[in-house]
Formats: sequence, C-alpha cells, structure tokens
Amino acid sequence: MTEPWLSVVMPVHAGERWIGATLASLASQADAGVEILVIDSSPTGATRAIAEDYADRLSLKIVTRTDLPGWPAKTNYGVEIARAAHVCWLHQDDLWLPGRAAAVRGWIAEAPDAALHLSASAIVDGAGRVQGIWRCPFTADGVIAPERLIERLLVQNFIAAPAPVYRKDAWLACGGLDAPLWYTADWDVWLKLAEQGEVRHHLGATTGFRVHGTSQTVLGSRDARDFAEQMQIVLDRHIPRLSRRNRAVRRASQASIAVNSALAAAVAGSFSGVLPAILKVLALGPAGIHRYVRDSRIVDRALPRLRAKLAGAF
Repeated sequence: MTEPWLSVVMPVHAGERWIGATLASLASQADAGVEILVIDSSPTGATRAIAEDYADRLSLKIVTRTDLPGWPAKTNYGVEIARAAHVCWLHQDDLWLPGRAAAVRGWIAEAPDAALHLSASAIVDGAGRVQGIWRCPFTADGVIAPERLIERLLVQNFIAAPAPVYRKDAWLACGGLDAPLWYTADWDVWLKLAEQGEVRHHLGATTGFRVHGTSQTVLGSRDARDFAEQMQIVLDRHIPRLSRRNRAVRRASQASIAVNSALAAAVAGSFSGVLPAILKVLALGPAGIHRYVRDSRIVDRALPRLRAKLAGAF
C-alpha cells in the first residue's frame, strides 16, 4: 500500500444498516491514497462482513476493538494508528459526496500546515436524499481568526462531524476527544484544535450528515439533564478563552442550550421546555437574537430534519 495522504477514521458499532452506503461513497472517489480505518466494536460479525466486501476497492484496514465502547475512544485510537499526516472521520451512517477527495487534496495542498480545515455538510435523510445544507457562519473561503471562530463556535457547534480535516499531530497535541462527552466531544475538540494552529474555512459541502431516528444523538438526548450538561461542560471549559464579548456569547450559548434541550425533549414527546426556551431567546434582544440565529445555524439544522420527518425518512 502506498503512503496515504489522508486517513479516514470510522468508529463503528452494529453499523450493518448504513455502512455499505458509507463505504460505497468512499469507493466512488477512486483514490488509492486515502486510507480507511474501520474501528469496530460490534457484538456480531455482520458489520465487518459488509466492510470486507470493499477490501478490493479501498485501502481498507478493519480493527476489532470491543474493549472501546464509545465512538470517542474508537476515534482517538483510529487517529493514533493513522498513517497519513492529515485525518478526518466518518461515522457509519454519514457519506462522502462526489468530489470530496479532490476537494480535500486541494485544501491540504493550499495550506498543509493548517491545524483544521472546515466546510459545510449536506444533511441527508434515512433514504440518502439531501434535505438541506448545514453551513458554518462564515461567508468566504480563507483563514478564520481564532477569536472569531471561538466566539461563534461557543454559541453552538455548527461543524458537522464528517466535514473537517485536521493534522494528526495537532489532534494528538490537544489530547483528542474527551471520551466522557458522548454528545459534545466533537464540539470540544474543534475548540481545542483551534489553539493548535491556523483554521481554514472552505465554501461548499463535500460530505453528507445523515439524520435518522436511531442515531446515537437522538437516542442519547432522551436524558434531558445529561444532554444539557454535555453542552454546559464545553461552554464552561472554553469561554474563559474569550478576551471580549464574554457575557454576550455566554447568554447566546445558554439560550442555544435551552433550545437544543427543548427540541430533544420534544422529539421524545415532552414539550414543556419549548416555551421557556423561546422566551430565553427573545430575552437576548435584537443583537443577541441575531447572534443566536447566525451562530447556532438553527435554520440549517432544524428545517432539513423537519423535511426528513415529513418525508417519512427520519
């Protein structure tokens, strides 16, 4: 196998429903320089069997690690064994869109020393249909100033997990994913990577983030208190890094946490938190509401999920 220029880490668990489509989206890129690392903790061999069908089309390595129960631990392990200098990850239900490999190769060629590359992601439903685009709150390609990124990212994690590409050494230097954060480990690591070097933003979506009713996020968010605490931990951990607008960002972030928690509870059938969350957003005032809507990407995130539900493919 030639030395890869990119490693794709795939933490999987009982992924037989989705992993075939995910690996097919990688195989369609036909790039032998992309290394695929499947870290599998499944209780049966069904997921591995599907993955093995792609061994002749991908530079594929499958590692069974039933001792690593959560996706953060499996992802950290995958990054550790990655052979490429640049890494991204792809969950078992997400996708690469056509042209992803070529686009990422261009990003790296343009800025090989950047710690983190960001981009939008399409939101796809359970049937694989694109229902919307989840964008970062930046309107141009280029370097994002650290303070600007942190200020906006603390309001809400606006980065879809399959989209970013990062330097392996930067990931290792910042400690990777915090395993106890089952919901917000990715949000936390983007903020940590922003301390490791330059961050670049790229327009256009090259990945598909799948929304469906059996995702870990949907199932885990049924514990409303733990769900809110996951977000609060990240806010409290990183907001001291802001040198200005600390109070305004915290208020917008608290409103975002209230909205996210209310929406998660509503999915589970409880609507008691919806009105208090709306009032918390309204209390921000015009400038604060603008900040919340811009940085939370609430429209980008919510409307595609609604379309998926109405289409019966959530």
